[in-house]
Amino acid sequence: MEKTTPRLILASSSPWRRQSLRQLGVTFDATSPDVDETPHAGEVPRSLAQRLARTKAESIAAQAPDAIVIGADQVADVDGQPVGKPGTIDRARQQLKQQSGRAVAFHSGLCLCAPAFDEPRVTVVTVTTRFRALSDDEIERYLAAEDVTGTAGSMKSEGLGITLAESIESDDPSALIGLPLIMLRRFLAAAGLALP
Repeated sequence: MEKTTPRLILASSSPWRRQSLRQLGVTFDATSPDVDETPHAGEVPRSLAQRLARTKAESIAAQAPDAIVIGADQVADVDGQPVGKPGTIDRARQQLKQQSGRAVAFHSGLCLCAPAFDEPRVTVVTVTTRFRALSDDEIERYLAAEDVTGTAGSMKSEGLGITLAESIESDDPSALIGLPLIMLRRFLAAAGLALP
């Protein structure tokens, strides 16, 4: 009897995470989890990213227990404080002014729930991005050209946001988009999904 590969589900509504996952050449479904992303009192950005990734994966895995489910979330971190999605242009402007000339850590939480695992696999991959010193005019041009209201820290690195960076440091640059593909490949292999 031929072994069937479990269904693969990305627990995310992000078009950028879907695009990233396609790089691995796998067939998958994407489902948006209904998760409150509000930080808990005293929760540090790294822990928040990890908790949200796990909550998203587990919420979809509860509905599809025979599937392999990927949960991911990203939280920007300025001086230990979480910087979430701005939601408005005014808040995006404030975030970019705050981050101008500074190092910002982007924590990408990753969780994989799979029938092969007794417990979900969870990790956080951090990308440190040093922003250039941004003029008000540069910020306004960027905001006019790129919708960043739903992007952690207002930096859409898969688009024009890359022009805001002075440097980027990470073991896995794909994590800056919010889905750490190097670690995900390891998790998928452990779950029995072989990739090239």
